[in-house]
Amino acid sequence: MKFFSSKKGAIGIGTLIIFIALVLVAAIAAAVIINTAANLQQKAARVGQESTKQVASGIQVVKVVGYAPNNNEITKLLIFVSPNIGDEIDLSSTIVTLSNGEKKCSLVYDSAAYVNDPAIQGTEDLFNGDNVQTAWTYSGGDRFGVIILQDADGSCNDSAHPTINFGDKVALTVDLNAIGMPIKPRDLIEGEVIPEYGSPGIIEFYAPSTFNRRVIELQ
Repeated sequence: MKFFSSKKGAIGIGTLIIFIALVLVAAIAAAVIINTAANLQQKAARVGQESTKQVASGIQVVKVVGYAPNNNEITKLLIFVSPNIGDEIDLSSTIVTLSNGEKKCSLVYDSAAYVNDPAIQGTEDLFNGDNVQTAWTYSGGDRFGVIILQDADGSCNDSAHPTINFGDKVALTVDLNAIGMPIKPRDLIEGEVIPEYGSPGIIEFYAPSTFNRRVIELQ
């Protein structure tokens, strides 16, 4: 009787090679799965942070005041805004939209139309006071200006990038004649103050049926 020991050895080596190959494949697959899981976790964390930023941050319209010098139409708007609790809002990246149903305008910030902490006696001074006229003088069409009213930490000191955070209050200036949209009695005005991140502030009001004073609170 002959024994083929070499053949059994060959079979054993082949099995070992297959086993090692399976282990290597399993290790590679595990590494790929772990790497994929890590990437997905990082992406989920980023998405979560961005979602939280979108929900927590944003801007709110506190009130809207109009100026009707001739009692027949409103020619200027002051949009008082403050940030929600959350991240800072860079007003240089903010857009203001206004629509009267027939026309819609999108306004961007004009760094030339900037006034910080003016000495005023009342709301009317914000429209026609000598020390705020810069905020109503734009370098081009479809622009809005900024009047800083409250800024405890100086975050709005840079006129190129006035940045509001919690507790700050500013007024956005809009010259309605400059954008060809003076407000008539009973006009419905809708719009938004849209920050780069976060929820927009809503503008929506009906103008009163008569303008019996120059300064009119609209919203």
